[in-house]
This record gives sequence, structure tokens and C-alpha cells, in this order.
Amino acid sequence: MTDAVRITPLGGLGEIGKNMTAVEYRGKIVVVDCGIEFPRDEMLGIDLILPDIRWLLERKDDVLAFVITHGHEDHTGALPFVLKQLNRPVYGSRFTLALVKSKLDEHGLIRSVEVNEVSERSRLRLGPFDLSFIAVSHSVPDALAVVLGTDLGAVLVTGDYKFDHTPIDGRITDVNTFARLGEEGVLALLGDSTNATSIGSTSSESVVGQAFHQIFAEAEGRVIVACFASHIHRVQQAIQIAHLHGRKFAVSGRSMQKNVNIARNLGILKVPEGAMIKLTEIDQYRPEEILILTTGSQGEPLSALTRMAFDDHPQVELNEGDTVVISATPIPGNELSVMSTVNRLLKSGATVIHGRESGVHVSGHASQEDLRMMLNLVRPRFFVPVHGEYRHQHIHRQLALEAGIPEEDIFILENGDVLEIDGDNAELVDHVPAGMVFVDGFEIGDEEGLVLRDRQQLAADGILIAVVTVDAQTGQSVATPELVARGFLHDDERLRDVLDECSGALQELMARLGAERVTDQKLIREDIHQRLSELVFQRTRRHPLIMPMVVEV
Repeated sequence: MTDAVRITPLGGLGEIGKNMTAVEYRGKIVVVDCGIEFPRDEMLGIDLILPDIRWLLERKDDVLAFVITHGHEDHTGALPFVLKQLNRPVYGSRFTLALVKSKLDEHGLIRSVEVNEVSERSRLRLGPFDLSFIAVSHSVPDALAVVLGTDLGAVLVTGDYKFDHTPIDGRITDVNTFARLGEEGVLALLGDSTNATSIGSTSSESVVGQAFHQIFAEAEGRVIVACFASHIHRVQQAIQIAHLHGRKFAVSGRSMQKNVNIARNLGILKVPEGAMIKLTEIDQYRPEEILILTTGSQGEPLSALTRMAFDDHPQVELNEGDTVVISATPIPGNELSVMSTVNRLLKSGATVIHGRESGVHVSGHASQEDLRMMLNLVRPRFFVPVHGEYRHQHIHRQLALEAGIPEEDIFILENGDVLEIDGDNAELVDHVPAGMVFVDGFEIGDEEGLVLRDRQQLAADGILIAVVTVDAQTGQSVATPELVARGFLHDDERLRDVLDECSGALQELMARLGAERVTDQKLIREDIHQRLSELVFQRTRRHPLIMPMVVEV
């Protein structure tokens, strides 16, 4: 055991999403955040991406708890999967835990996991750590920065934040507490880098309300607003402004319905009397009296907005005169899906309002001037830019240099790097496994991604199945090899020629193996795979997925 502090990111660095950071002191570990990442287009059939927690499982007796900064999926979504393997107490704010409990309930874990509510006023001792929290503004209620106090100094994890001086709920980022912490001394700052490429300061959420006022006043038909279901501040503005313009609202999309109910029950979302109607009741009102709040701002295939766009929604049929507002920016990798949805919406005759210039969305993350402000408030001894792709981390590093932090005290880490800080010095001392784990339907995939690579190979070059029948005792071939190809070659005549050549090569191979009395199925399959791979690549320059099958008689 060492008295040094060790910081080990297991996700969220060099990528958007999958945020998870382990902070270790005196042999005990607190994990901050436990998020998912959404799959990219090339990840065929994959639903979610989880952090690789092999290292945490190896150290499971040392893991004290999971501390969650806020309720977004990229910070909470992996919890149900991880807690099944590593059940530890979870700490988070009231709204964050409400979202977490809903997920735990879906996975049958609600009774087996200990959850503990904290706020910006909470102080608690967790093993060798003194935990405290700081209120921050973000695009979800009750977001917190996490302070892990040690005898060497405080490790500050900002989580996602921005400086919004006119927030919808009146809960501002607590500048005074950050400044006081800076006066006391911060050992290490782990700062959100997501919006580091944006110059200036991030606009207030109230700016979106101004755009909503104009849209709701001018729209002659129904208004359909798509945003993240967790963006309760955005939902609140839409409801209040719609009410001012004489519009009732209905909710579409499972996660939107769930989060609206949670927020109303907690008193976070205020709904005017009589303002909410059922989705099945919208046809009872004139179009200019209706607002529909929906999921689907990221073009998700099964989302409510996408189903509307493709005329597949059971309650909402788009009409000419409808106005659709996409109140979000695409997460990297979702751009094509969003544009596909926009195209279909336009074809339906709807007016579509989206994009930064429209004013219907502002970021929940700090821009460059805000990041400078945080660095100057906190003045950390060491700085680690987190939560972003490398370009975001790189720019954040430049901002830290400009703020006077020495170059040798700034660390751009990769997932799995172990940064050790002994108070006066910091250095990379180790690297632990920190890859991706894929969720495919109800299955959790392997860390190596073998199934995904097979799918990508199938999509690119197709499949070739080779069936050989052999005598189990002698290894002699007793039938002509059978070959089946799918998604391999476009030209049928050329395909027949290649398959004929492969069949001849297999007969020669099986004759040789039979003469050598090779009966081990594994060896036969390996020889078939190698021979066909070489031959097919020579003839076609393709690498289809080759599946040898050996039938014994």
C-alpha cells in the first residue's frame, strides 16, 4: 500500500461517453461515474458500449463505492450491468438517484443495491476519503462536482458543468465554493473537456426559451419538440411557454414519459393546472393548441420522433403545417441518423427547426472562457483534462498552460493509464485493461470484440461455408466437399468459378489429410480455413468469413 493518490480513468478519455474514473488512496478505491457509450455506425447490431471493469473486479475488495456526478446516460448507464458483477453502494443527488433507481428496477436490482442521497451540503467519510460536493449547472437537474479529500490534498472531479447565471431552476454553479477550495489547495483537477473546441462562454439555457416563444407564437399548426428526456430544464421551458401561448402538451416516448413523471413527483418539474393531456387526446384540439414533447433528437431508429417521420407512430401522424423542433445537437456518430430523420420529416410536409443557428439548443458544457475561469478559480497543483476526444483534451491542455499550470504538471491520459501523485510529483506508473464491452440485446459481449469483428467482416466480404464429411476412424473424405457462399461476389458466373476451384483445392487437401490419417476435427478445420483463405484472397482480393464444418460418419 502507498500513501500516494492514484487516478485511473477506465472510460471517457479519447471518446465521448463511457465516463468512469477510479481514484485510489491508501489501497481503497472510489469510482466516480459509471457510464455507457452509444455505438457508432460500424458497430453492427451493438446496442450499448460499457467500460471494461476487469481491473476493478481484480481489486473488488478495495472498491468502496460508486459516486455519480449527474443523471446522464454517459455517466450512469452502465451501473445496472456493473453492479451485477460488483455490488457496491451508490451515491448521487436526488434526481440522479431517481433515474438510477428506475434503471435498477428494470434490471431487478432495486432491492439489492444500496443507494445514498447526497447534495452540495453533504459531507461524509468514505474509507480514507473525505467526500464533499459542489453544485454545478448542467443540462440535467441536481448535477454535482465531486471532491475527494485526502491527506495529500483534494482531487476535484468537475463532472459536466457550465456557468449559467440565469438557470431555469435558479441553481447556479457555486463559484464561491470552487474559489474557496482553490484557496485551500487542490491536488488534482479532473476537468470536463467536452466543449473545449468552442470559443467564448456557453450561453444560458434561458436563451432557448426566447426561441421557443417565437416558434410557438408563429407556428400555425402543432409544435413537436424533440430533446433529451433527461433535459428537464428544456422540458420545463417548453411547457411554460406553450401554456402562455394557449397550447396543451402531451408526451411521446417511453423515456420522456418516465422522466417527466419522475421530475413531477420530485417537484422539480412544474406543470400548470390542466396543461397536460394524454397523447390519445391530441385530435380533440385544434393543431395550434398542441405541443408534443418527444424523444428522438438523436435519430434513434425506434424513437418516437423517428417513428413519426417514417409514418409508423400509433398516435401521431405528421401533417403539413406541423413544426418539428429538434432541440439538441447530434452526438458524434449520430449525424447521419439525425439528417435521415430530418429528411423524412421534411418530406412529410412539416417545417423542421434545428441546428445551432436556430437558437433552439445551447450546450450544457463549459466553453473555452468557462474552462479558463474554472482553472483560475481552482488553481490545481496537477491537471488532467477528461471527458472528451483527444482534440478536446489537447485544447483544454493549452488553456491550462495559458492559465499558468506548468507543462510537466498537465497529463493527457488514455483510458487505463495510472497516474500516481505523491503530493509534490506525479507520473504514469502503470496501465490496466480499459477496453470496450459490448451489449447486444440481452447479451454482454467479450472484451476483445470478436463477435463484432465477425459482423464487420460479414458486412464487408460475406461468408463462405465449407462442409466436409470424413470417416471418424481414418480421417478419409467420404463425400465431395459442399460450399455455400452468401454476400461474397456479385457476379454469379465468377462465383461458380471460384467455388469450383475451392472445391478442387479442398478435395486435394482432404486426400492429403486422409493419407496422413488426421482425425482431429480442430486440425482439419484449421487446415481448411488456411487453404481457403489463401485461395479466395488470391482469386478475389476479399476476406470473407470462412466457416469450416467437419461432419464425421
